[in-house]
Amino acid sequence: MTENNHKQNSELNDRSLNDDEIDLRELFSALWAGKVTIVLSTFVSSVIAVFIALSMPNIYRAEALLSPVSSDGGGMNGLANKFGGLASLAGVSIGGGGFDKTTMGIEVLKSRTFFADFVDKHPVMVDLMASNGWDSNNNEILIDPEIYDVASQAWVREAKAPRKSEPSVQEAYKEFRQLLFVSQDKESSFITIAIEHHSPYVAKQWVDWLIQDINNTIRNQDVKQAQRSIDYLLNEIEQTKLLELQTGFFELIQSQTETIMLANASPEYLFRTLDPAVVPELKAKPKRGLICVLGAFLGVILGVLIVLVLYFVRSRNDKTY
Repeated sequence: MTENNHKQNSELNDRSLNDDEIDLRELFSALWAGKVTIVLSTFVSSVIAVFIALSMPNIYRAEALLSPVSSDGGGMNGLANKFGGLASLAGVSIGGGGFDKTTMGIEVLKSRTFFADFVDKHPVMVDLMASNGWDSNNNEILIDPEIYDVASQAWVREAKAPRKSEPSVQEAYKEFRQLLFVSQDKESSFITIAIEHHSPYVAKQWVDWLIQDINNTIRNQDVKQAQRSIDYLLNEIEQTKLLELQTGFFELIQSQTETIMLANASPEYLFRTLDPAVVPELKAKPKRGLICVLGAFLGVILGVLIVLVLYFVRSRNDKTY
């Protein structure tokens, strides 16, 4: 009995292997029989991919390489150790605290508040929210007439509440964050600021404006903070009669005065430009060749799936009958 069962099992295994081989041959035969469907699917998908690739406008990328300006405390480290308590009460920053101003500057650059000030200072809203291409022959930005009417200089888009025809700063900020790229190399600490736009000239101009504005913003913040600290310290000097405290206050005032002088003397207060942005000659995207190749590949996959599905449906129907 045991030998007979063993023989039956071996015969069943041989049949299953043969069935698998037959199924594979039938599968390849089905694919070959459906080659017209696969070719047609590939052709249609490729045509669609080419149409999509050609309809997409060119995007240009302008970028600049920056270096953090050294903010070494120098002799102020000793001042921080000696009068650190008084400085903290007055809101005075005299170094030695491990504060990373570079990281703060990058976060300010990406903030909504900075963008709101950026929009107020520079005419960027129309180019940001209504552009849909660039005429390289005339160096003109193509504006979508359904969003903005150039002749009347009015927003004409149809927007659902709570949004209005004219884009808000909050809405524009979301679009701007899709175009702005800021990164810092951990080893060298160099910062790269890049803007992508339909116009290479606009991309370059925006990068220049961003660098200028972030330096001015951080400089003005530090100057205002230093001036507030000086005013506070002068008031404390008038109220105290202890000579030692007065001496400490005067030294803190000196450090804040130096901060104001250095800030006003340097146009590149936070970031120094190592490699300025230039007008890019070549587009950054779209990668039209890659889009066409992916379209053809997806067409092949779709055609194969259609042929296999039809094959298994027919096989199941044949077994049913």
